[in-house]
Amino acid sequence: MNITIPGRPFYLAFLPDFLFRPDDNLARYALRTWLLMVLPSIALSALVRLFTPVVGYVPPPLTPGVAFMLIGVVPFLETLLLTGPLVLLNRVFGPGPAVVASAIFWGGVHSLANNWTHGLVAWWPFLIMAIVFLAWRERGVLTAGLVVWLLHALQNSVPTCILLCLQIASV
Repeated sequence: MNITIPGRPFYLAFLPDFLFRPDDNLARYALRTWLLMVLPSIALSALVRLFTPVVGYVPPPLTPGVAFMLIGVVPFLETLLLTGPLVLLNRVFGPGPAVVASAIFWGGVHSLANNWTHGLVAWWPFLIMAIVFLAWRERGVLTAGLVVWLLHALQNSVPTCILLCLQIASV
């Protein structure tokens, strides 16, 4: 049964129950949630690449500063930007529509920032992060934001490391 987010809609019932409840063991929660974010993201990315090859996109050179921005600063800023609208949407429409709308919005933003296919992959982790924020909010907005920031940083570390490896291999 869903404890933290009451009235969990049927269209989110496929997600595991642990996601909707804060855990006293943050490391366990973060690892399980990150795997729930990153593994489907990798699968979505592979599907998107299979059916929509990217033409003309060359990733920028990855310096230590850019890597720090991608893993630390950008997730922090996006978490700050995610929280206000998510709280408002939750208050007006409830948690289900709020997390779905947030995921669609952030998928759209990521489509604009990079390549339109990036949004097809980015919506999934933003769905999970929105749920996490609402679930952990009972422990405080700051705590919820820090948990989401941690998960977002972990999520961004995977493509950043892949880009770094590709860059090193091409030298």
